[in-house]
Amino acid sequence: MTAATRSFVPAPPIPRLLPGLLLAAVVAAAATAAGRVGALQSHGLSALTLAIAFGLVAGNLLPTPVLTVSAAGLDLARQRLLRAGIVLYGLRLTFQDIAHVGVAGVVVAATVLASTFALACVLGPRLFGLDRATSMLIGAGSAICGAAAVLATEPVVRGRPEQVAVAVATVVGFGSVAMFLYPALYHLLAAVHPVPSAAFGLWAGSTIHEVAQVVAAGHAMDPVAADTAVIAKMVRVMMLAPFLLALSAWVARSRGGAPGRPRPPIAIPWFALGFVALAGLRSLEVLPAAVLAAADTLDLALLALAMAALGLTTRVAAMRAAGVAPLALGATLFAWLVIGGAAIGAAVQALVAAP
Repeated sequence: MTAATRSFVPAPPIPRLLPGLLLAAVVAAAATAAGRVGALQSHGLSALTLAIAFGLVAGNLLPTPVLTVSAAGLDLARQRLLRAGIVLYGLRLTFQDIAHVGVAGVVVAATVLASTFALACVLGPRLFGLDRATSMLIGAGSAICGAAAVLATEPVVRGRPEQVAVAVATVVGFGSVAMFLYPALYHLLAAVHPVPSAAFGLWAGSTIHEVAQVVAAGHAMDPVAADTAVIAKMVRVMMLAPFLLALSAWVARSRGGAPGRPRPPIAIPWFALGFVALAGLRSLEVLPAAVLAAADTLDLALLALAMAALGLTTRVAAMRAAGVAPLALGATLFAWLVIGGAAIGAAVQALVAAP
């Protein structure tokens, strides 16, 4: 059964879904409330990050019968509601964002994305002994937009809950380090020599993992760096949909089929196309501010539910079994983002500036 076929399997009856949905909603609500705390926001801990953390704790403390009864609703939240949340995420972006960073910004973002994901796919299995799904999930989260990219990639690579949880924890952890590192570097360099704010912002937006972390890092620098960083990050996020389509085609080809039999069909991630469609609708600037605000609130709720359900279905023992390899891969990709991302940005800007 392909991923596309599985998407249309009828959901269980509503009574079976309610316990899991209510459990996920309670955890998501607690995480959303905690995410509004100023001290947590200043450290880049968003409601989504807290939702998986709270869910992970609850899922490993609650009695097994409670989790068994909740299984159907939790599965619905971490699969179908997740896809709906990713689609709505498109309303946060516009195609006009691309124009603000120019050709150089798009090329830098695309090169960083492709090189980071390729490194993860090669080094994960060959150097660190990780399975392909975990390597891809960590690679996607590092290359694009952190936890949201991990969740969006999961249906394509068919990752297990523990693989997704390990990937989310890895990218959020190193993204948090980046959130403090970049402003520190900015102010250290500024004390010695004037820093080109736009170039520094492009570097930060093209290489820091999470959107919230980019915002926090940018605000710790200066307004020009902050604006450029956020726009560059949005351009990176907009690459999520074409990335998922390309990855889906590649996964289908790599799985192949038996000799003499046709290859399995490509499982099109339709939610990725919905993401692009809504980004296009937002670009037309026809939606009232009230509608956009409501959609943003609903999107946060759906993604928080999905994160909570993911945490509730993840077992610490399974994460422990992964060992230090995911952290080693995450650290390697982090080093590449910082050093390689700076080199890519400098090279592309030099080429654009050349006569």
